[in-house]
Amino acid sequence: MLRDQITDAMKNALRNKDERTLGTTRMILAKMKDLDIAARPKGNANGIGDDEICSMLQGMIKQRRESIVLYEKGNRADLVKQESEEITVIERFLPKQMNEEEINAAIAGVISAIGAKDIKDMGKVMAEMKKTYAGKMDFAQASALVKSKLA
Repeated sequence: MLRDQITDAMKNALRNKDERTLGTTRMILAKMKDLDIAARPKGNANGIGDDEICSMLQGMIKQRRESIVLYEKGNRADLVKQESEEITVIERFLPKQMNEEEINAAIAGVISAIGAKDIKDMGKVMAEMKKTYAGKMDFAQASALVKSKLA
């Protein structure tokens, strides 16, 4: 289970005095706890599952990439380095990401499976993609590719 992998990584970082990994895994676990608490009223007493954790990790990576762009504009190389290192730690817990060729193949498969014809079907295609490939691809990139195929 992904939750256990993250906890084990935090314990190892503590033993090895790896400050960046320790800080990043603590941040991940804190965010996970927030989502667990938010899921309780919906009848999910055990916390969020691996799919939700993967989505959360993808979101954390996206935030850091956006921050890197801003820090580069502000000539803050120290913060760029920190954010990049955090991305590296977070990516350890995600499944291997699909490359553009694999994403295109997945999009073609989903489009033919649901019979999407034009841009009006983009929402259906993206919903199916998120359901099937959660945590395995960059959905911003996939969205642009779906739009180009359906346009």
